[in-house]
Amino acid sequence: MSHPAPVHSKPIDSEPVDHKPIGHKPSEEPDLPVLDAPADGIPPLVETPEELLRTAERLSAGTGPVAIDTERAHGYRYSTRAYLIQLRRDGAGSHLIDPAALDPDGPGSGLGPLVDALSGTEWILHAATQDMPCLAIEGLRPARLFDSELAGRLLNLPRVGLGPMIEHYFGVHLLKEHSAADWSTRPLPADWMPYAALDVELLIPLRERLIADLKDAGKLGWAQEEFEHLVRIGSELPDELPGPAPDRWRRTTGLHDVRTRAGLELVKDLWWARDGVARRTDIAPGRIVNDRALAALGTHTGDRVTLTAKELLRSSGFRRGRAKRYAADWEQALETAAGTRPQDYPPRRAAPDGPPPPHGWAAHHPEAAARWERVRPAMNDRAADLDLPPENLISPDWLRRLAWDPPADRSARGIDAFLADLGARSWQRNLVCGELSRLLG
Repeated sequence: MSHPAPVHSKPIDSEPVDHKPIGHKPSEEPDLPVLDAPADGIPPLVETPEELLRTAERLSAGTGPVAIDTERAHGYRYSTRAYLIQLRRDGAGSHLIDPAALDPDGPGSGLGPLVDALSGTEWILHAATQDMPCLAIEGLRPARLFDSELAGRLLNLPRVGLGPMIEHYFGVHLLKEHSAADWSTRPLPADWMPYAALDVELLIPLRERLIADLKDAGKLGWAQEEFEHLVRIGSELPDELPGPAPDRWRRTTGLHDVRTRAGLELVKDLWWARDGVARRTDIAPGRIVNDRALAALGTHTGDRVTLTAKELLRSSGFRRGRAKRYAADWEQALETAAGTRPQDYPPRRAAPDGPPPPHGWAAHHPEAAARWERVRPAMNDRAADLDLPPENLISPDWLRRLAWDPPADRSARGIDAFLADLGARSWQRNLVCGELSRLLG
């Protein structure tokens, strides 16, 4: 089956491409039949070691790749663990596994038979980078992989959510109403199970359609390199939940309104206190105190942190609900903030990871700006010629780094080595290095 005519992708250095969320169904699209129940019925929930062993035996006896999906509790829990794992394989049918029931003290050791059953198989995932971390902490890592979302991006499909891709290839609307549910709920509601099973119902035939289109487009080799890269990423994922990055607090909603360094210090210390509470209670941080309540306190902070615990507990976001239970944590955070020397407050802006934004280069770095104005439109045009989203041809970050500080050797070989060090795959380098060398030479 051929894929739709190319659509205009947003160029490098614009806002990220607005791929619609999974399940998006635009109003202008004609009504489609709804796929609301698995063809083989709803599989029973696997909750005991004995049931898991039988499931593992059936999966081992199946053939071909294994379709896999997970359900988490994003926005409800601090943990990113999977609260449901869905699998389907030809000859084995579909299976729904409750990892929390099999490993109630935390992920990591309860799915041994499943790990063995999946060893050496090819996995089919949709948006693999979303599912691989929670599978890794259950001891599950792919040996081979097909990412249906990434395949859709390489084909430059206009919408790459699972729902839209099922609509495009199979002419049915996929049931998606529980995608944002709290999957840590126990017992799991029976009416959620059809949705869960349907997420893997058509992944195997979707893979077949996508492979055919990738072959027709001459892009199958590119996809295979991308999938091998994802497997390498999966092999390096930690087997336990990592802590936040040191500057993660700077992504607090509303932080742009905080004008003083003392205000930033207050937000930072309260953010880390909230993170500690969230981690030990396994509650999403925003359900303890929302970001805007933290930012508001920083907004009203002058040159020094003088806020008292009594004032904090009267403020919006802290005076009721869960937040009141953790007064001791907030008081400790206030003590830390008040005891920090002004010269040690956070800078107003974080040190950039890599070059500064290109829009400011012309004034102080005209040579870099000139290089950027040559390479950026050229790569956008190259992507359009190849019917690819520009960000899949070459990462905007790689291109900014190259324009900012190109290697001394600006031959195609030198550019190739530069991009390889940043992580570019060989198919990408083969398509861009000659042109980039010409533009930078």
